[in-house]
Amino acid sequence: MATCFQLRGCGAQRLSLLPLGRGPCPCAGYLGLSTQPKPGLALLRGYAQGPAGLPPALLRTDGFVGGRWLPARAVFPVYDPASGAELGKVADCGAPEARAAVRAAYEAFCSWREVSAKERSSLLRKWYDLMIKNKEDLAKIITAENGKPLKEAQGEILYSALFLEWFSEEARRIYGDIIYTPAKDKRSLVLKQPVGVATVITPWNFPSAMITRKVGAALAAGCTVVVKPAEDTPLSALALAEILLHYAADSVKRVSMELGGHAPFIVFDSANVDQAVAGAMASKFRNSGQTCVCSNRFLVQRGIHDSFVKKLAEAIKRDLRVGNGFEEGTTQGPLINEKAIEKVEKHVSDAVSKGATIETGGKRHRFGKNFFEPTLLSNVTRDMLCSHEETFGPLAPVMKFDTEEEAVAIANAADVGLAGYFYSQDPAQIWRVAEQLEVGMVGVNEGLISTVECPFGGVKQSGLGREGSKYGIDEYLELKYVCYGGL
Repeated sequence: MATCFQLRGCGAQRLSLLPLGRGPCPCAGYLGLSTQPKPGLALLRGYAQGPAGLPPALLRTDGFVGGRWLPARAVFPVYDPASGAELGKVADCGAPEARAAVRAAYEAFCSWREVSAKERSSLLRKWYDLMIKNKEDLAKIITAENGKPLKEAQGEILYSALFLEWFSEEARRIYGDIIYTPAKDKRSLVLKQPVGVATVITPWNFPSAMITRKVGAALAAGCTVVVKPAEDTPLSALALAEILLHYAADSVKRVSMELGGHAPFIVFDSANVDQAVAGAMASKFRNSGQTCVCSNRFLVQRGIHDSFVKKLAEAIKRDLRVGNGFEEGTTQGPLINEKAIEKVEKHVSDAVSKGATIETGGKRHRFGKNFFEPTLLSNVTRDMLCSHEETFGPLAPVMKFDTEEEAVAIANAADVGLAGYFYSQDPAQIWRVAEQLEVGMVGVNEGLISTVECPFGGVKQSGLGREGSKYGIDEYLELKYVCYGGL
């Protein structure tokens, strides 16, 4: 889940700021806001201890507010999901720190909004260059705290950096309009101006990508930003979204949210089976199934069903290797914690109890408590949990269907609609289904669809707004109409 909402003011103490353009940018503050009781005063400063292969100096434990590293009153531990070892303790900031950070960001914004588009472009480009320069170290941090394979983490860093490159270019292309009205003595202009401070809540599964998507767009638009790393809380994503929407509505703040999905993956009889299997592998098992655009429901037409299931099972057994993300050849790392493992187990046992067949996998992996075997189920029906809940794990449930209308109806029978995929060689069917699927993004004969140049986002309860593309900056801009008379 990635959530962003904009703020225009606050009532917190003033923090001194670094001059714009000198040292760390004062308009980016990194916070950890907790819903849990504080364990008491535990001022901690310095660097966290990392696992083998991760230099301890890579992990700062303090909060970053107003361009400065500041210790917090409390800390919380960060664990390696692969081994369970504690990576370190990091700042656990509360409401006072949050208010101070927003105030710092707001004060920075008062001068930041006057920075030229060219200078914002240059600063974002420098950030991009720094990410590329340090991509190996950044990838190690992601693998250590998330567990995903190092090669996949390296790809995430490159993908993230591309958002900075993209918005560094888009920053210079925020155009307004001149509108000619019937009145000869008037001119009408439309200006685009930055909204103000933006608070960003980033997810644990793609932290660097979400930070650079949101922050890059916000800075390109001229906004100041506060970034909050997400944490494991008892609140569901939907419950948290409802809370944020409620508080944003009270003071009419703009909200942009990406809240996950339940992506259908449809394979029609006309599809190229080998191509569909390759797409399924790419879409389903990235980050061990822990991405919001992962395929969660496989709908396969009767005529091609058996061939698809057989070939997908073979590909899973042949191509996927479970292990520690730092080990060469690993394609499947751990799930983020034991709760995630328990959810996959629950979905598998529920499906099997209702008639599903395990084609491969189906249980915890011997590598460790947070590892689960890549699993393929057949004979799945609509009454099973995996058919109407997002698993967020390495589980591929396959359901058989007969007609196009049936497949579209099943795919659309969800409260969410982020991504959807389908495979077909019928041109007319491709247009029909692409238009009928109730999702924000569609992959046609393609399992990997994310790119910085195109709008990322969903419909229904998958969220509001878009990230990336020329549309991504619009989330951080207000339109101002200026009527100039007396000509």
